[in-house]
Amino acid sequence: MTDPTRSFCAFVVEQAGDRVTRGVRSLSPSDLPSGEVTVRVEWSSVNYKDGLAARAGGKVARINPLVPGIDLAGEVVATEDPSIAVGSRVLANGYDLGTARHGGYSELQRLPAGWVVPMPDGLTAREAMAIGTAGFTAAMSVEALEARGLAPGDGPVLVTGASGGLGRLAIGMLADRGYEVWAATGKRDEEPRLRELGAAGVLDRAEVTVERPRPLESARWAGAVDAVGGPGMAYLLATLMPGAAIASCGNAGGPAFSSTVLPFILRGVAVLGMNSVAVPIDARRALWGRLAGDLRPRGLGEDVTEVTLDTLEGALDAIVEGRARGRWIVRVAADGSAG
Repeated sequence: MTDPTRSFCAFVVEQAGDRVTRGVRSLSPSDLPSGEVTVRVEWSSVNYKDGLAARAGGKVARINPLVPGIDLAGEVVATEDPSIAVGSRVLANGYDLGTARHGGYSELQRLPAGWVVPMPDGLTAREAMAIGTAGFTAAMSVEALEARGLAPGDGPVLVTGASGGLGRLAIGMLADRGYEVWAATGKRDEEPRLRELGAAGVLDRAEVTVERPRPLESARWAGAVDAVGGPGMAYLLATLMPGAAIASCGNAGGPAFSSTVLPFILRGVAVLGMNSVAVPIDARRALWGRLAGDLRPRGLGEDVTEVTLDTLEGALDAIVEGRARGRWIVRVAADGSAG
C-alpha cells in the first residue's frame, strides 16, 4: 500500500509560454489539493480531454502545473469522512478532476468526499477505468435517449466516432439492449470488430461528413449518439426520424456545423447535450451502478491497450491526433498489484 505520508510519482504537465514540459515527477503530499479522501490510484484512462490538457493551446488545463487524468480508480488510504472507510474501493470522474485540480495520473490523489463513488459490486478498478469517462458518457447518452422515449423497436440508431472508446462502448450497450445499431467511422479496417460488438452496419465517415445542400433528407435514424460533432451533426439532424434525438457528447470533428431550424420545427427532433463533468453525485453513483449492471458494456476489459505513467505521453498525443482505437487505460500503481 502506498504510504500517504511519503513522496510518490505523477505525470505532470507544465506550460511556459508556448512550451510544454511533461513527464513523470516525484511529488509529496503537500502537492496534493485539498479534500477529505486520499486514494491510492491503481488505474486511470486516456481521454480526449486528457490529451488536450497535455499540450500547448489545448484550452483545458486551468492550473499550471497540472496532473491530468479526468478519472481514477483505487483504494482509500486516508479519510476524514466517516461514510468512506480506509481500505474501501472507489472511483471518481468529472467535476474539476484533471483540469482545475490534479487528476488521476498520480499514484496518490486527494479528493472531496462529495466526488467519490463507491466501487459498484461486480467491477474491478481496471474494469471501471476500461469504462472510464468515455463509458460513463456513453451510458449517459443511452439513458437520456431512452428517457426521451427511444425503444429498440423504433428503428436503427447511429453511433459516430465508432472506433473510438466512447463509440465502441455505446455500440455494445445499445446492441445488448436490443437496438439495431449502425456505426460511422473513418477506419474501415475496424468494421469486423465493430460488428463483433454488435453493429448491424457500418457507414464510412465521408458519407456522414460530406456537405449537403438540403436541410432535410430521407428520415433514417431513430436516434444517434454523436461522439464527433462538426459537420456530421448537420447530417444527423437532416436524417433523423420525426421526434428522434441526438445525444451530443463529443467534438473531435470540431465544434461548428451548419444547419437550419427546419429539422426542429418540421420533424420535432432534439439535440440532448451530454455534460459528464457536472452530473450530481447521487445521479453519478446511480449511473455507475447501472454500468455494473444493465448497462455493463459488452466485452468489458477486452480490446483495451494498457500504458503506464512512463509510456503515457505517446497515448496522449495519439488520442488528439485521431490515432487511438478503442480504450487506452493507465496502470498507475507502481507495484503492479492493482486489479
